[in-house]
Amino acid sequence: MIKTDTLPQPPRAPGLTRRGIFALVGSSAALAAAPAAARGFGSGFTHNVASGEPQADSVLLWTRFVADGPTILEWQVAEDDGFARIVGEGQTTASPDRDFCAKAIADGLSPNRWYFYRFVAPGGAMSPAGRTRTLPQGPTSRFRMAVFSCSNFGFGYFNAYAHAAEANDVDLAVHLGDYIYEYGSDTYPSESQRHPDRIALPGKEIVALADYRLRYATYRADPDLQRLHQVLPMVAVWDDHESTNDSWKDGAQNHQPETEGSWEVRKAIAKQVYREWMPVSDEPYAAYDIGDLATLFRLDTRLEGREQQFSFETVLAGQSDPDAMMAALTAFRDGDYAQPGRQLLGQAQERWLLDGLAASRASGRTWQVLAQQVLIGKLSSPPGLAEELGDGVPDFIRSRMMAAGLASRAELPLNMDAWDGYPAARSRLFEGALAADADLVVLAGDTHNAWVFDLGHEGARVGVEFGTASVSSPGFEGYLSMMAPDRMARLVVDANPELQWADTSQRGYMMIELTPKKAASEYRFTGNVRQRSARLAAIHRVEVPAGARKFAV
Repeated sequence: MIKTDTLPQPPRAPGLTRRGIFALVGSSAALAAAPAAARGFGSGFTHNVASGEPQADSVLLWTRFVADGPTILEWQVAEDDGFARIVGEGQTTASPDRDFCAKAIADGLSPNRWYFYRFVAPGGAMSPAGRTRTLPQGPTSRFRMAVFSCSNFGFGYFNAYAHAAEANDVDLAVHLGDYIYEYGSDTYPSESQRHPDRIALPGKEIVALADYRLRYATYRADPDLQRLHQVLPMVAVWDDHESTNDSWKDGAQNHQPETEGSWEVRKAIAKQVYREWMPVSDEPYAAYDIGDLATLFRLDTRLEGREQQFSFETVLAGQSDPDAMMAALTAFRDGDYAQPGRQLLGQAQERWLLDGLAASRASGRTWQVLAQQVLIGKLSSPPGLAEELGDGVPDFIRSRMMAAGLASRAELPLNMDAWDGYPAARSRLFEGALAADADLVVLAGDTHNAWVFDLGHEGARVGVEFGTASVSSPGFEGYLSMMAPDRMARLVVDANPELQWADTSQRGYMMIELTPKKAASEYRFTGNVRQRSARLAAIHRVEVPAGARKFAV
């Protein structure tokens, strides 16, 4: 493993504290209208460097250079951090119509090796040097990934990023979405929950192009996120909060057309700014072959083909009697919920994925890994959870828990936003995986909690799922604090046969390790995100033997 200590650390960026932000850049109203060069992040190279989309012979490079107009930048890739052995170079443009973000594809590289890269501006100013890595080709004995999800700036520090960068023991970073959050500064987190030194700009909910750009600029000023991008290539997917909460292809729970305008316009803006600020291609989904060991499939379960989520609130509207509620849930279960053509991926992406699973397996690769957003394992509310909560629980929480308990009795899941809300789409995927004889490993984020699932379909073993805890967003402990975390996790595991283990109270990330003999996840928990630290508080490791399609917990 090439060391990273020769790469300069990013400074603690101004704009990470209330005092620093407003001393430097002024009010949020002024920021929204200000040109990019005046938004408090300076001119020149403002946000370090990043890389992504690795293949065996290429990688995508990213930086941001703010000037009075478009600027042609030189880029260089070298085998050494002193850039004595440059093996690739070219030009790219940082332009105001892309918020001064610039990308380049460095190709003609050798597989399975570390490289260093940088950008050079006219006049000789240089970006910080970054480190990246190509994917292996041919026989591969081990591959490691750091997997992240749900990083809310306001709740606290990105300690998971800090630890992964410092640990320096993986080949690739993978982000499963909710890289940013769209809410205003008093919504999620609320003013009482928000860390006093971490305010995401602008202070309002982001809707317009300038809003989204400023929100990314704030997040990308975080030194721990900058360091992660500086030293590791990343494969990233968006989830809902990169656009807005519970989004789907034609709308979102947190989008109100009457006050926020066209959903299609907002969705296009969200996609554009994500692709400006992230080291990603414009392809909505993609595959990455990891030597002869695995294929990693990057999926879009959010905006590409998802139909609108079902809502228990809608199903139970007007019902207060428990028997009537059960009758409504049963009718829903046997009716709309069971629609055979319902889509989560969309027909084109689903067909592409099933063909890709078959091709990967036919090529002799051991593992077929899905990098995607939401849980695919079956998860229902524990029976009697509302009664477990005790006295003093807010009425809205108790009513939600009671509704979830009734849904469980009706053999319905807890979360309609996950694959659980799209059972026909999940069945088609599992049937395709079984037909391909795939050894399926599903990576999931979204829930803020950590999960280990066995995956089955009609009695057949399909594969396993690793669900990661969040970087900083609160889990079940955030709204079920009256219940001991161990008790909550035990109740959930006992109520769900496929669920083998859960942690519902800690923040962190997963280190996924693939070898020809096993797939493993090391759950790395970082402790209190209210204080900046790269230390781990706890570790939990699970693994599955190749071909077993079942965990040895």
